[in-house]
Amino acid sequence: QVQLVESGGGLVQIGDSLRVLCTASGDTFRLYAMGWYRQAPGKERMFVAGISWNGDRAHYTQSVKDRFAVSRDNAKNTVYLQMNDMRPEDTGVYYCAAERLGTGAGPFDYWGQGTQVTVSS
Repeated sequence: QVQLVESGGGLVQIGDSLRVLCTASGDTFRLYAMGWYRQAPGKERMFVAGISWNGDRAHYTQSVKDRFAVSRDNAKNTVYLQMNDMRPEDTGVYYCAAERLGTGAGPFDYWGQGTQVTVSS
């Protein structure tokens, strides 16, 4: 199985950019599809973006399609979520998730602890 640790969260202003990352350990990272979810206060966790195990497909929720980009670096066992033109509704805890040989659209089997992202107006 794989262990996931997120980092890079923080407080930003409207329109700013931020990159969160997730580092994996414990298994062969390149065999795992990776995903990003967000949980806003009082709301359910929702899918934000994902990338297939071999990197040939990326998936996004509609609200972030032209602003966020998911990528992976297998040499570093790391997946990134680059967030641009951020909005208050992007606020939440961002969770990294993994699924062995997955498409990147979920469902995911392994989860990190999350990193807080706050967009201030």
